[in-house]
Amino acid sequence: MKDTNTQWHPGFIGAMDLEFKEDRGRLIFEKEHNLNTRPLQIDLLIIRKDGVSGNLSNEIGEIFRKFNIIEFKSPEQHLDVDVFYKTESYAGLYKSYGTAVDERKAADITVSIVRETKPEGLFRYFREHGVPVRNPHPGIYYILGEVLFPTQIIVVRELDKGQHSWLRFLSGSVEEEDMRMFLAEVRCLEDKLDRESADSVLEVCLRENRELIEKLIGDDSMSEALLEIMEPKIIEIRRQAKTEGLEQGLERGLERGLERGKMETARRMLESGRLSVEDIAAYSGLAVEQVHELKKEM
Repeated sequence: MKDTNTQWHPGFIGAMDLEFKEDRGRLIFEKEHNLNTRPLQIDLLIIRKDGVSGNLSNEIGEIFRKFNIIEFKSPEQHLDVDVFYKTESYAGLYKSYGTAVDERKAADITVSIVRETKPEGLFRYFREHGVPVRNPHPGIYYILGEVLFPTQIIVVRELDKGQHSWLRFLSGSVEEEDMRMFLAEVRCLEDKLDRESADSVLEVCLRENRELIEKLIGDDSMSEALLEIMEPKIIEIRRQAKTEGLEQGLERGLERGLERGKMETARRMLESGRLSVEDIAAYSGLAVEQVHELKKEM
């Protein structure tokens, strides 16, 4: 079951931040950049501090120049020819809203449109109208005609898994093995900004893959450490869930998974014979009585 109220954009901003974390010191991220005083916004504006092109570690950034307009389309949003030109118009407006005439050079502006699946209708339009398209990397398409600014379309599902794991988890079709790897990767993050960005991606991922999450919570091989990563987000999702049945299902599953992890931790510690029952209870989070019962069963 997917969440129709998923807030995709915070997760997208977090994913893009992590995609470019190696170059974070060279970039400025302006989320929901206002084009003018009216409610017209760019999803993400990435400004290169050095103002040059090339030399970023992420292949999505190969096209980047000084001002880079990024638009994200969730699975529910269309990307047809009219939406494409609307996004191009954002770049034109951004160029025209400098503080002086031609302050923002057209040659310094790029456009990127990000979507999980390939917009086949739009690419058919390109073919039928002779618009050249180049595919330099899996999932990255340069649109070489009918555009005022260098433009690329990013098809997330086609991106290389190893290089673009963060964007690929903004999906409602994550596979079990990939989800386990994703949670393990989140757990290894130490930098505060990395963790905050990953939390935004994690929330979208959990909301859009609830059936898989419930399966993992009830899986004996799921470690307590990975369950603890999911716990705060699942609790928040449960608070916002519309149906009582879904709330109860998530809560019961999470409680079962965490309890199982605590029991397994206590069992291993009892087998080692190095700690007292009281110490094991304090470390594992079980009650002393539970540890005593577990000891009797062994």
